[in-house]
Amino acid sequence: MAIFRLNHAVLYVRDVAASVAFYRDVLGFGYTETGDAIPGAAFLRAPGSSNDHDLGLFQIGSQAAPSGAGRTSVGLYHLAWEVDTLGDLEELAAALGAHSALVGASDHGTTKSLYGRDPDGLEFEIVWIIPAALLTDEDRNKTGIARLDLQAEIAKYGRETHSGVGISRTNA
Repeated sequence: MAIFRLNHAVLYVRDVAASVAFYRDVLGFGYTETGDAIPGAAFLRAPGSSNDHDLGLFQIGSQAAPSGAGRTSVGLYHLAWEVDTLGDLEELAAALGAHSALVGASDHGTTKSLYGRDPDGLEFEIVWIIPAALLTDEDRNKTGIARLDLQAEIAKYGRETHSGVGISRTNA
């Protein structure tokens, strides 16, 4: 018995409509068939996903305090969503920047990541994984985190090169 992937995440938010607008308009999520059938909730699916839903949002109201996770309490740091191409990553960087939601861009060696915050300040990561066939020893042996130079990565790997699956196998 083994867990092999995350099926969905559920977030508590202050204003479900504002959160739906952000995840829909900035990150491209869409409603599922159940949409917002539960009052004060919404269920969204990432583009191309076959899940019933990838993200559930439950409204708890404007009086909710900010998350203290990582500062004053234990809790989840972030979720990471994968994109298929560096072109997708570039488009999302622009969308996040246009909404003042981009808070970081990192080169982890085998992965290239953007970090953003939603309307409630909850952090998420968007990641592109170098395909196994293109990995170099330099990529595999990188230590630490560097600032992402997205244009240099696009020049190196191409805007339309498909993401790898993990770092040890190909998309096949």
